[in-house]
Amino acid sequence: MRFMIIVKANADTEAGVMPPESLIAAMLDYNQELAAAGVLLDGSGLKPTSQGWRIRYEGDERRVIDGPFTETRELIAGYTLIQVGSREEAMEWSRRFPNPHGPGAPAEIEVRPMYELADFPPSPSIERMGAMS
Repeated sequence: MRFMIIVKANADTEAGVMPPESLIAAMLDYNQELAAAGVLLDGSGLKPTSQGWRIRYEGDERRVIDGPFTETRELIAGYTLIQVGSREEAMEWSRRFPNPHGPGAPAEIEVRPMYELADFPPSPSIERMGAMS
């Protein structure tokens, strides 16, 4: 089972403020533990939305909307992708996730299971997707 640990953005992450060395070290320690346990698939921080864009779909039209985006509570600053045997194991790992905004700072992470091909009913498209991996 794959899970994404989603780090919520705040004003500092949106301003492009780099984390202090102590937080980078704590995240490295955590990621090394994940890697040693064989559950780390990927993880990275995201640059501020001022460097990104959104695509808005309106009927058949697509419109590019340049960042920045203002509602930081809805934005993602980074993620860690893990593959574990159960929801409980994912919860155990996520409880150990370092505070992404530093010790004592208000912060929130969100953990979401990812769809697996087995979650979808069999179809030609799902077979094609399975052949890609």
